[in-house]
Amino acid sequence: MKATGIVRQVDRLGRIVIPMEIRKKFDIVDDQDSFEIFVEDDKIVLKKYQPGCLFCGETEGTVTMKGHVVC
Repeated sequence: MKATGIVRQVDRLGRIVIPMEIRKKFDIVDDQDSFEIFVEDDKIVLKKYQPGCLFCGETEGTVTMKGHVVC
């Protein structure tokens, strides 16, 4: 894991702001992107959410049909 040297406080509602430099690097779009939250030992991991196929869960080669992601 690479350290950025950036430290943010958690506000009273439990929110943390992701710095602009990191949002640009990972092409994070305000009010559009969602994240999955994982826990690994003593780490909290955020991963940009990408919906998978309704049937098999695959995320590559999918299309949206009638509001559902399918491959």
